[in-house]
Amino acid sequence: MAKIRAFKAIRPVTKYASEVAALPYDVMNSEEARLEIQGKPNSFMRIDRPETTLDKSIDIYDERVYQQAVINMNSLLERGIMQQDSTANLYLYELTMDGRSQTGVVCCASVDEYLNETIKKHEKTRADKLADRIKHVDVLDANTGPIFLAYKKQEEINTIVNQYKQNKPESDFTSPDGVTHRIWVIDNQEIIQQLVNEFAKLDALYIADGHHRCASGVEVAKKRRAENPGYSGDEEFNYFLAVVFSDHELKILDYNRVVKDLNGLSEEKFFAKVEEKFTVESVGDQIYHPQAKAEFGMYYQNEWYKLTARPGTFDPDDPVNSLDVAIMQNNLLQPILGIKDPRTDQRIDFVGGIRGLTELERRVDCGEMKVAFSMYPTSISELFAVADANELMPPKSTWFEPKLRSGLFIHKLS
Repeated sequence: MAKIRAFKAIRPVTKYASEVAALPYDVMNSEEARLEIQGKPNSFMRIDRPETTLDKSIDIYDERVYQQAVINMNSLLERGIMQQDSTANLYLYELTMDGRSQTGVVCCASVDEYLNETIKKHEKTRADKLADRIKHVDVLDANTGPIFLAYKKQEEINTIVNQYKQNKPESDFTSPDGVTHRIWVIDNQEIIQQLVNEFAKLDALYIADGHHRCASGVEVAKKRRAENPGYSGDEEFNYFLAVVFSDHELKILDYNRVVKDLNGLSEEKFFAKVEEKFTVESVGDQIYHPQAKAEFGMYYQNEWYKLTARPGTFDPDDPVNSLDVAIMQNNLLQPILGIKDPRTDQRIDFVGGIRGLTELERRVDCGEMKVAFSMYPTSISELFAVADANELMPPKSTWFEPKLRSGLFIHKLS
């Protein structure tokens, strides 16, 4: 069963919601975050990336950085920009982008369900990123970034959600990137219990995005349990902040690849090797968006090519190796271009689909990269299949849009 529960959210006073709401901490580097907060004294990026409000000489993992997060958070509370609800509620969070909407239930999810794999993951976490977020959550005593969870469509939940959305939203604003954000507060105990009961009928929840945020919340819970051996399980630190969406409303964008060189191969040798695994068809200077699974675009020397994986190059019944990102990795990036570990290899970079394929052309045309590959997006059903098989996806398999904003809901751990 999937256990969710209501909580007393710390959140922006309605008139400040648009000023506080910030993109997730990990979609930009420190320099970009410094630019992002300029002229925005209430931006939650100041809490999620507190080094942006300190001198550049201070290391981003310095103890002072985490203490600064507390100072910046307290400032929002003391100035009345944010406040904590007096009752435990559930919330609805709707995001609309390019005419497509998705609505999630904002709640607390159970650490134990993550540990027993009722909440399923599909990605590895990186030790350095995880250590940073553990420290951030522990020192701030709060989950600040919501974990993006998904569930297999359940009509009863969707009916309750859609009926409640007939009420006027408490917050309704459009962020600078054109995404509209609407929030409803569910403070009716009967409706809260209905949702809790309906979620309990689900076999599992799935992490769509936010593996590091999720794992950090779990690690802090384990630390607090060790410090409180008589814990009951009902304490707030046994739960983490989540927004749970029905799979039928979600869209995954392509996550494309760019590589710095041809691994010492001549152009002729490179193409010969590629043709052993793929049929190669020139499509000229028109950007090529793959139209189906096992199709790829390749941009090289001002020209686009359509690559189609040859039969026998992958097992269609294997939930991981049949992913397009795996087909590309196993048949081209590793054996031909020598990219053994895309997590750590400095010769490869990844471009989220939100940037468009012109970004691939730009990275190659400026000489920074030698060759680019456009990908067919991973589907949500593929993500579920990998997680259900207790397998892990290759890195950079999914890019979800729109991004959930941080700062709209904070879950206090004590």
